[in-house]
Order: sequence, then structure tokens, then C-alpha cells
Amino acid sequence: MENIIIGIIFLSAVAYLGNIVLKNFSLKNKAGCSKGCGSCGAIDFDKIAAEMESKN
Repeated sequence: MENIIIGIIFLSAVAYLGNIVLKNFSLKNKAGCSKGCGSCGAIDFDKIAAEMESKN
């Protein structure tokens, strides 16, 4: 019985780590870092140009 419980815990830990690895290498992350918050120097030049044009 305890082998089954240990196996379930082990498999859930492997699934959790696999999920973290997939999130780190996902193509959805356009910010360039693993956090995905967008504060890591990801500069949107198109947005800056549009703001500058709208101010003129």
C-alpha cells in the first residue's frame, strides 16, 4: 500500500517538474525570460513609435 502512495507522490512530482520545464521553453513567452511578466527589458518599438506619433 505504501508503495502505491510513494509512486503517486513520485509521479505527481515528475509531472509538476515537467510542467515547469514546459513553461520555461514555451513559445508563448515573448518577454525573453522565464517569468513572463514582461519587465525583463522586452521593448516594444512599435508601441513606442505609435505613442510618439500620436503626441505630435
